[in-house]
Amino acid sequence: MPTVSVGRDLLFQALGRTYTQEEFDELCFEFGIELDDVTTEKAIIRKEKHLKEDDEEIGADEEIIYKIDVPANRYDLLCLEGLVQSLRIFCGVDSVPNYKLANVSKESMVKMHVKPETSKIRPFVVCAVLRGITFNEARYNSFIDLQDKLHQNICRRRTLVAIGTHDLDTIEGPFTYEALPPADIEFKPLKQVESYRADKLMEFYKSDMKLKKYLHIIEDSPVFPVIYDKNRTVLSLPPIINGAHSAISLKTKNVFIECTATDLTKAKIVLNTMVTMFSVYCERKFEVEPVEVIYPDGKSYVLPDLSSYNMKVSLAYINGIAGLSLEADKVAGLLNKMQLHAEKSVSEDNNDCIFNVSVPPTRSDVLHACDVAEDVAIAYGFNKIPQRTPTSIKPLPLNQFSDLMRTEVALAGYTEVLTWILCSYKENFTMLNRKDDKSTAVTIGNPRSADFEVVRSSLMAGILKTAAHNKDHPKPIKIFEVGDITVLDESKDVGAINRRQLAALYCGATSGFELIHGLVDRIMEVTGTPFVSQGDKTGYYIERSYEPEFFPGRQARIIYKGKHIGTFGIVHPQVLENFDIPDPCSFVELNVESLL
Repeated sequence: MPTVSVGRDLLFQALGRTYTQEEFDELCFEFGIELDDVTTEKAIIRKEKHLKEDDEEIGADEEIIYKIDVPANRYDLLCLEGLVQSLRIFCGVDSVPNYKLANVSKESMVKMHVKPETSKIRPFVVCAVLRGITFNEARYNSFIDLQDKLHQNICRRRTLVAIGTHDLDTIEGPFTYEALPPADIEFKPLKQVESYRADKLMEFYKSDMKLKKYLHIIEDSPVFPVIYDKNRTVLSLPPIINGAHSAISLKTKNVFIECTATDLTKAKIVLNTMVTMFSVYCERKFEVEPVEVIYPDGKSYVLPDLSSYNMKVSLAYINGIAGLSLEADKVAGLLNKMQLHAEKSVSEDNNDCIFNVSVPPTRSDVLHACDVAEDVAIAYGFNKIPQRTPTSIKPLPLNQFSDLMRTEVALAGYTEVLTWILCSYKENFTMLNRKDDKSTAVTIGNPRSADFEVVRSSLMAGILKTAAHNKDHPKPIKIFEVGDITVLDESKDVGAINRRQLAALYCGATSGFELIHGLVDRIMEVTGTPFVSQGDKTGYYIERSYEPEFFPGRQARIIYKGKHIGTFGIVHPQVLENFDIPDPCSFVELNVESLL
């Protein structure tokens, strides 16, 4: 969940009243968000610098900062303005704003012309103007912070959408959105004192901690996207940096917003979020000036689209999903608290009440009738919803069987562990003496850590790591895990399949083949599987195995009804050394699903 940091005093001033910490925490819970932390600006800096509180005197005048967790799809809550507006409506202080477009003729409307070359790299652009806006330091910082949060959230680090904001009084329309060779683009970027050619700018920003993470989006392209005004002044080089010429400041009165994108739908959501949140500071409150975007094929679009989205939802559906039995008037009131205007009508068969729900441009997260039902449940109060046990829900046979297996292995004296589903490539292969045949393990495309590079294709690495971290405990160490592994499978639409496995480890000075063999026999006994002679498909038997992770001659394959379902034996000394385990270990891993 994204976290929004707001000053407590500024928040309470905007809400129109003060709260104790407990009262505000309760309000957040009722609204479906969470007060995650209460801190100060200086405390945040101390934490970033790894300083202790004793290292610096804490002043009594430090501003209290509330860190609030909000749902990832509630883009309207990513700034102070959105939080305040939603909470005031929820508490019944304000009504839902009526966002509208300024009455501007098409001839005098600001225009953005899109060149055909942009289709090669970043084909879409949407724009709007906020006229007569009044900034102060807090509003300006919130405006910039909302852009950053949207870039990290719905914009997917600017790969889908990049936001540019400009002082309209420093530039002149019409504007053009073009795609040119890097050597043909030269301008002075934001916060710089000299001009750079676009290809040189890529090299310059490779040492910039903030911007270098976005260079890969366009640096290998033969053309770079760029926005010019009438006088060929560069507004921005999306998605990297804006031009210094049109930079906004506290004195800015008219803001031109452009969002270039590879996803038009998300671009419209981002633009709507920016203009609806900050039109509250415009001279004409909640009014936004539209911009005409003209594409190479001659089609033009007037944006932003601030019209409400309408859907029909039945009262029976809402009550059924939320587990409530509310009257129509009560449901309509709850929806109004969540910024959804609801009007009652009667279904064609006169058997049910139908709501015509109007969804404002701020609530892009409402896509389906179930979202409407969720808002009713939030406004009603999750803790007030009566508890019930659905009669139709039964555990899946695999989960039920897995629980029974856990119980039996635990009764045999083994302790259950739960290990990571992701592991390093080295742990999954090299440390287990295994070779990667490129057709087994699912590899993570862009891992955040070297510890989580692949999805485990065996439970063995996790079990051995657990034993290694507990090697100083009294022996024997007897642990087991029942969990899923993932292996590649081209026959599946996603290219991989999950398999439920059981693994157990016996670690101690007397760990022998017969100990883990006994556990295998016990598992087969409780599943009602008889031990049969080799080749008989009515039960199970064991045969010689040659797996590299086990000691040669001290390992066996488990054959169940003619199929190989698992392997057990003494773990190879080299594998034990790789995991820094000093004692001998015996191990078994078998497929649980095959026993169903």
